[in-house]
Amino acid sequence: MTSRLTLVSPAISAALREARFDDGCPLDASGLRAARAAAGAVPAAERVLASPSARCRETAAALGLDAAETPELAGLDVGRWRGATLAEVGEREPEALAAWLADPASAPHGGESVRALRDRVAVWLDTASGDTGRTVAVVEPEIVRAALLSALDAPDTAFWRTDVRPLTAVELSGRSGRWNLRLGSPLAGPA
Repeated sequence: MTSRLTLVSPAISAALREARFDDGCPLDASGLRAARAAAGAVPAAERVLASPSARCRETAAALGLDAAETPELAGLDVGRWRGATLAEVGEREPEALAAWLADPASAPHGGESVRALRDRVAVWLDTASGDTGRTVAVVEPEIVRAALLSALDAPDTAFWRTDVRPLTAVELSGRSGRWNLRLGSPLAGPA
C-alpha cells in the first residue's frame, strides 16, 4: 500500500523574518493572514500532525487543521543559540557557527547536530511509510530538509543547500521505506 505524506512549512513569523533561531515566537499578522487564505489548499488526510512549536501549531490551526502535536517532529534543538539571530551568533562564536554549518555532526551550541536531526526524522519516516493513505504534517523547515535528504538518500551536507519557503508543501509518496518526491508548490487560497 502507498503512503502519501504532505509536509507543510509554517507561515512567516518574526523569528523567520529576523533570521533568528526559533524561540517559540508565534506567527506574525501577515503569516496568520496567509495561512488562513491558504486553508482550502491543503489536501484531505487521514492523519494531521504538527511540530510542537508555536508557529507550526498556529499554522495548522489557521489552515483549519486539527493537528496532533508530534514530539518526534520537533525542530532542531539549537541549544544556547535559541532566540539569537544568525548575525549575533556569528559575532559571538564565529568558529562554532562555521563548524556547525560545515560539519553535519557538529553541535557546538550544546543542542542537536544536523546528523542527529536527520537520523530522528529518518526513524519517523520509516514508521510513516507503513501508514496507508495521506498524512499532512505542518513541520519546521529543518524537518522538511531532513525528510527530503532521507527520502532521496542525499548526503547530510546537502541540508543547508535546501531552501524551504514559508507556507509551502512538499509531497512524498512511497511504500516499504522507499519514498518518491513531488516537488513543492505554494499553498494558495481561493482566487
